[in-house]
Amino acid sequence: MALAVFAIGLAALLWWRARHLRAVAAVSIARRTLGPDGIVVGGEGFVLRRDDAPAILLLHGAGDTPQTLRYVADALYARGFHVVAPLLPGHGRSIRDFQQVTADAFTVAARASYDELVASHAWVAVVGLSMGGALAVQLAAQDARLPALGLIAPYLAMPVRIARAADLSLVWGPLLPLVRAGDGLSVLDPSERDRSLAYGVFTPGALRALRDTVRRAASVLPAVVSPTLMIQSRQDNRISVADAERAFRLLGARDKRLEWITGAAHVITVDFGRDAVIAQLAAFLESHVPPRASSLNRIRSDS
Repeated sequence: MALAVFAIGLAALLWWRARHLRAVAAVSIARRTLGPDGIVVGGEGFVLRRDDAPAILLLHGAGDTPQTLRYVADALYARGFHVVAPLLPGHGRSIRDFQQVTADAFTVAARASYDELVASHAWVAVVGLSMGGALAVQLAAQDARLPALGLIAPYLAMPVRIARAADLSLVWGPLLPLVRAGDGLSVLDPSERDRSLAYGVFTPGALRALRDTVRRAASVLPAVVSPTLMIQSRQDNRISVADAERAFRLLGARDKRLEWITGAAHVITVDFGRDAVIAQLAAFLESHVPPRASSLNRIRSDS
């Protein structure tokens, strides 16, 4: 009798698991079409080339793609910057790829893109969105010569319940290899939300990679000495006002500024008010380009 009850219970659990995975996977593929290279169409990394210009490295957030940075990139390019926005490992691809990501892979990829820019451009700044901000902090902590650091809704403190879930993911992961993000809408603008190429789900491995990336960045905040602009929404669904202010206070830079916007959620580079975000970021970056970087002046005079 007990064996029969166990078998029925196990069958019910497996049925529920299969149904849950189908439902969650449907969220991920609803608006995402993979190209022949295995990368979601529209989510590829990109370069807006100006070989003799000051350069900007843009780093996107967890579960997302460089599509969230396209408005920023276009605006910076129009102002005379060379812009690079790589697709991070495990992102913009299949769920299987997202299951295998690690914090080390993120760090190595960000560092490789940065080193490549430094080798080919005299002036290189870094801008990171969400988890990309955590990666940008790590780059800045390793290179005191970084002339400017832009942190856009940087993910520098993980909520306790999410950190706990990441810590226990080796336990619950085999049962739930896919979970929906449960902290509200990250984009309030409905038209931009419909355009999103984010996975819309998390895997246990990706959650652990995010946790490790955030912890590494938080631990080196005092080592960041580069001029820093941090922009945050007061309605951010992922990062509390208190956590943002705490991270900002820990930044070691003397030249640092925290700007607040309202009316947007977490991905403020595409949400309501994005024009103000982009304008503040562009003005900050331009103000830290030395006069000898004449390409910016040339672009301004031509426009």
